[in-house]
This record gives sequence, C-alpha cells and structure tokens, in this order.
Amino acid sequence: MRKVVFAINITADGYCSHTDGIADGELHEYFTEVLRNASLILFGRITYQLMIPYWPDIARNQSETEAENEFARVFDSLDKVLFTRTLEHVDGSNTRIVHANVAEEVLALKQEPGKDICVGSLSIASQLSERGLIDEYRFVVHPVVAGNGPRLFETMKPQEKLRLDFVGSKTFRSGVVALQYRKQI
Repeated sequence: MRKVVFAINITADGYCSHTDGIADGELHEYFTEVLRNASLILFGRITYQLMIPYWPDIARNQSETEAENEFARVFDSLDKVLFTRTLEHVDGSNTRIVHANVAEEVLALKQEPGKDICVGSLSIASQLSERGLIDEYRFVVHPVVAGNGPRLFETMKPQEKLRLDFVGSKTFRSGVVALQYRKQI
C-alpha cells in the first residue's frame, strides 16, 4: 500500500507559510528528495495556484539556482490531484481535478501501485489527518518567529490525540530542523 506523506514548513512559533522561512539550496534539496520518493502530490486550490504555474515555469526555463531548478524539474514531473469545488479546468500538466470526498479518493489512491503520495496543502492535510490517513509527517521548522499566518489543523482538529513515532531529524546550516515522524500503529 502506498504511503501518504505530509511535509510542511513551519516557523518556530507554529505558523505555516511559503514566505516566512529560509528558502536556501539545502531546503530545496531536502524537499526534492521527499518528492523523488513520490509519484503523486495532492493539492487544494489555494496551494495549487501558488505552486502552478510558478514551478513548472522554472522547470521549463531553468532560471533559478541549481537546487531550485532541480526541485522544479522533479515537482513538474509528478502527477497532481487537485481537490476543488470551484475550478473546472486547470492549465497545469499532469493534473487531475477531483470534486469528490478527499478521504474516499485518498483511500482509493493508496491502493493503486506507485510511490508515496505527498500532501501539499494544509486544508487537505487537515482533512486526511482527521481521518488518520497520513502515514508520515515531516515538519520543517524554521528559526523564524512570524507572529501570524495559517496554523496546522486550524480548521479541523483530529478527533483524538495523534501519537507519532520519531524516525529522524536533519539540521541545516541555516538552523532549519527537519523532523520526521511516522504515525503509530
């Protein structure tokens, strides 16, 4: 069965943002490796529109640093599932729009052959965590106090306390710490 992996950048005070962290080469290399173990990324509309067309454009133009260009190539090569109630079509390649129940769709996707399924959206992660469908969490903590922004599971709370097993950690030169946990079984 395929594993569902949620990897997210978090500030030291618990906010999730794509703009408040330290986006250096090491961070891009880390997330590139996470994506290399996947064949599919799940998105909600807001995060999808943040990532597309930005990263596919970089993949085509190779206009950034070597680490960002490689991340863009890997990201662009993956299939994507977009959960949305409002969009009927998208310009991104390798993207399938789903209007169905997130949990039911992910249960079916986990049964299909392939590599890991990455979750690239707070809203989708919240819904999946509430149903116990995330197998692995990767919290990438940045040495930044943001003071505001979205938080993990702000809109949906797990029905009960979720216990995790520590798998490992990695500390980057910037002070960023990547923590890897697996859902207890």
